[in-house]
Amino acid sequence: MARHGGGRGWYGKVAGAALGVTLLATGASVWTAQAGTASDSSPEATAPGTPGTPGTPGSDVKPVAATIAHASEAGARGINITIDDGPDPVWTPQVLDLLRKYGVKATFCMVGTQAQAHPDLVKKVVADGHRLCDHSVSHNTAMDKASQTYQSQQVLDAERMITKASGGVRPMYYRAPGGAFTPYSRELAASRGMRPLGWNVDSKDFERPGTNAIVATVERELPNGPTVLFHDAGGDRTQTLAALRRLLPRLKEQGYSFGFPVH
Repeated sequence: MARHGGGRGWYGKVAGAALGVTLLATGASVWTAQAGTASDSSPEATAPGTPGTPGTPGSDVKPVAATIAHASEAGARGINITIDDGPDPVWTPQVLDLLRKYGVKATFCMVGTQAQAHPDLVKKVVADGHRLCDHSVSHNTAMDKASQTYQSQQVLDAERMITKASGGVRPMYYRAPGGAFTPYSRELAASRGMRPLGWNVDSKDFERPGTNAIVATVERELPNGPTVLFHDAGGDRTQTLAALRRLLPRLKEQGYSFGFPVH
């Protein structure tokens, strides 16, 4: 999974805000470095006192697989629309309007500080039937090089922020910023009921290459798999909206259906 390059200055502000977040998981147990393998110990969670199963408040957290999900619950002709880095007060409402118009459900991968700043938008995402995804506290694409204490803080504090902002609905997935997963962060997320979430198609919309280029990239790379990456924050998302406006009805006409990533 490609890591996004330059032009991410917006995240400097997010990262600055995140410096004030307390490290709540210093007592976390250490997982082995072997991919997909955990020790017998589990880290102490920092999520709210009344966690629910993913997407549902009020019941016990159920661990899920720690492997990175790419497939769709909608089957062989399914497409997973995933929207990263918000919520954003300008662009997220417009994305929601567009998804509602075409009857498409999506997965919103939210940055913790953004969710904390815009709880009304988190609640709107949930009310429209979309799923939530933990995208870390501050979108540090080098977090796989950081300590396990830091990784734990980024994953668990974002989970707490998003759950609180949503009114109690927990994120079902964890997407590492820029794909910066580690065996530790995957196992940690999975222990909290959040399936690690990858992508098959990077629309490159963050780079704003033009609507035609975004559409062409998605159509060219869709045979690689069903999970498509778009953004609703981090800058002007006019091209993203225009591309979705073109792609959603076209893909439906081609016999695709829109669903959620496997959980």
